[in-house]
Amino acid sequence: MKNALLVIIIAVFSFVNINAQETKLGVKGGLNLSSISGDNTEEIDAVTAFHFGIMAEIPFSNKFSFQPELIYSGQGYRINDNTVVSNYLNIPLMGKYYLTKGFSLEAGPQIGFLLSAKNEGIDIKDSYNKVYFGVNFGLGYKLDNGLNFGARYNLGLSDINNIDGFTSKNKNDIFQLSVGYFFF
Repeated sequence: MKNALLVIIIAVFSFVNINAQETKLGVKGGLNLSSISGDNTEEIDAVTAFHFGIMAEIPFSNKFSFQPELIYSGQGYRINDNTVVSNYLNIPLMGKYYLTKGFSLEAGPQIGFLLSAKNEGIDIKDSYNKVYFGVNFGLGYKLDNGLNFGARYNLGLSDINNIDGFTSKNKNDIFQLSVGYFFF
């Protein structure tokens, strides 16, 4: 897992160096509304958490950019009165298409690496897969001064469960609202 993460980070930052003159680097953070979908989720409720991290925007033209990110993301769900809290290091690889100046549609794959998982303070990390895959869809708006806003939905594609004999398949589902700033 560490080798895969290292390869992804090196590839992204190598790509950033190719277009270094036009690349913008920044930070972002915001609110997560997180839950799970799949089997036996009728009693599942969403939880609120937060996310923060770094990003780069690499323009290919006036209309299209590539935006890789490295994001810490609090996720989880609530079942009855128990709250399951999971923390991930997510790497979204977003394609951005600008419909008008500043306003973009975004989509792209995401890989997430599980950092921790707890249920009412008890470590349950071994009950979950260490890596998950998803796809993001969203909207963004960027001001000329570098301030930007985003709304994104992450649809989990891979099963998060890692329990022998457990046949239910569940996926992460996260809605995010973000505020960010590009430094240059």
